[in-house]
Formats: sequence, structure tokens, C-alpha cells
Amino acid sequence: MACPPRSGAPGPYDLRENPLSTPAIPLLLAAEGDGEFHAPTIADFFPPAIFFEGTPFEFNRIMLVRVIMAVVLLVVFCIAARRAKLVPGRFQNAIEMILDFVRNSIAVEVLGQENGRKYFKLLATIFCTVLVMNIAAVIPFLNIAGTSVIGLPIVLAAWTYVMYLGAGVKAHGVGGFLKNSLFPPGVPPVLYILLVPIEFLQVFILRPATLVIRLLANMVAGHLMLAICFTATSFFLFDSAGAMKLFGAGTFVAGFAFFLFEVFVAALQAYVFAILTAVYLNMSVEAEH
Repeated sequence: MACPPRSGAPGPYDLRENPLSTPAIPLLLAAEGDGEFHAPTIADFFPPAIFFEGTPFEFNRIMLVRVIMAVVLLVVFCIAARRAKLVPGRFQNAIEMILDFVRNSIAVEVLGQENGRKYFKLLATIFCTVLVMNIAAVIPFLNIAGTSVIGLPIVLAAWTYVMYLGAGVKAHGVGGFLKNSLFPPGVPPVLYILLVPIEFLQVFILRPATLVIRLLANMVAGHLMLAICFTATSFFLFDSAGAMKLFGAGTFVAGFAFFLFEVFVAALQAYVFAILTAVYLNMSVEAEH
């Protein structure tokens, strides 16, 4: 939410007047100028509409970030594909390293050679999409992850879930997939009364839900920590008095540390999402689990 300026006229951070601005831009975050500290809130994740306000097609700043990062991802891979050479340069090497990592450390490692090759494109797309959307959190003037609002994590988890169900049904048929999923082998029949509801909850609800919650919670928390540190830095440097200004150096160092940590978390969450997708696919296609 925008902080009202002292004069009553729209200020530079009034989101109603400037929907592309964000309270998360490091060192541009400032208190109202009234000498009080105003921490960022969850309202950062619900910016006002830029276009089509009040319609199902409402387009806001976070949607703009998603579009920008999706275009960047497509352009990077199109350039890499069109300029591919037998002896790769640095740019091609970087792209190939990412794809080799997904192929060897996620797809083949979890699914084996045959299924790894079969699902490599899916896993590479999920990994790269989550990575790029996450990394927007630390890019100046974007400063918020495309995955920090629940819509995109739900879409990615739904895609994983549909592929998981489809792979299991294709491999075993509907009956075989349900049997493998809901009736663990080697269990006394009487225990199925207890186990079947638990397995149903786990297979059909908890797996997709945990994919969404894990990704969303990490990106929301990272954004808030960065915003708090840099808001505090701005407050101490420009609005506090005397020795209190020294605290600005501490909050700036903390903010920089969280910046580096957020880069690590962005990559880690992309890896976790992709490898869990591979694990779920493997569980759906193997004979018994």
C-alpha cells in the first residue's frame, strides 16, 4: 500500500499514481518523511491494476514481471539455439551447463536413462521457468519474484500433477495406478482401512499442495526480508538523527547478505521443484512403491 505524502499530493511512491513502482526497490524505499519507520507488508504482493482493473484479465505489476521474465527466458534460449556451434562460446557454455545439470543431476539421476530422456524437456522447462521467475526478486526495478503470488506456483504444480497422473495411468492403467498409489504392498489387509485414506490425501492433495506452498512461502519470505532490510537502511540514513544513522550500515550489510541468500534460494527452489517433479513421475511409472 502506498504511504500518503505529507503534502496530500501524490508522492513518488504512491502506487495509485505510479503502478509500476514498488516498495521493494532497494535504497529507494523511504519512510513517509515523518520520522517513523514504515515496514513493508503483504500489500506488496497485491499491487493495483495497470490495465483492465476489475475484470478477469486484470494486469498488474507482478503480471508485468512475469511477462518480462518469460520473454527474457524465450529470447535467451532462442539466441542460444540459433547461434549453437560445435565449439561453444561462453554464452552457449552457460546454457549447456544448465541443461546438462537438469539432464544428469535431475532427470537421469531420478528417472534413469530411458525415462530421464523422455521427461527431460518437461523438467528443463520447469527448472528454467522457476529459476528465472525467482531471480526477478533481486533484479533492480523488478524486485519481486514472479512466483511470490500463488497463481504461477499453482499453474506449475498443476502441470506437474497432470503429468504425474498421466504417466501413472499410461504405465499401469487407471486401476493399476490407483492400486499402486493407494494400496502399499506388504501391508496386512486390515491396515488398509487406515492407510488408504492417508495415501489418498498424500497422493491427490498433499503432493501438489506442498509444491505450491514450499515455493510460494520461500519467495514471499525472501522478498519481505530484503524489503525490510533496505527500508530500514533508508530510514536510518535519511530519517533518523545522530548516532542512529550508524545502524544504517548494519542494515545495509544485512540486506546485502539477504540479497546473496535470495539468489541461492531462487536456484535452490528451482532445483527442489524440478527434482520433486522427477520423483513424483518416477513414483507414478514404477511398478510398486
